[in-house]
Amino acid sequence: MNTQIFHPMIVHFPIALVLVGFLADTLSIFIKKEQCLSKIGLYLMVLGTLGAIAAVITGEYFTNKVEGDALPLKEIHELFGKITMIILILASVLRIYLVVKKKENTSLKWIVYILFICAVITIAITGYKGGSIVYDVWLSAN
Repeated sequence: MNTQIFHPMIVHFPIALVLVGFLADTLSIFIKKEQCLSKIGLYLMVLGTLGAIAAVITGEYFTNKVEGDALPLKEIHELFGKITMIILILASVLRIYLVVKKKENTSLKWIVYILFICAVITIAITGYKGGSIVYDVWLSAN
């Protein structure tokens, strides 16, 4: 079995889950009557975090060795992938803590939201650099 397909198959899940979760959380700020948007944001954040962990693991162990022009892009891609994973883990743990302790409506929720914004930014950078490796370097060389 070709294990090199695992990373490309996995990486799209955390991207979609985090972006849609962030959208749901942002809408929940403006539509205060709708409680389900915040819960959707929480569930998608946690699922996106699990997906990010899987993406980092598959990227670390199930991808081709990168050399030449793609190496600097790969290093940035890996760095931002790990930063994204760490931010999402912190945000998810803090958010779950707030839900369990019923402190969702304290000012701590804004720390989680800021972490979520940071995760959206870093996941965009990670995806852009990963796409650059595939499309700009590998496919243009073939």
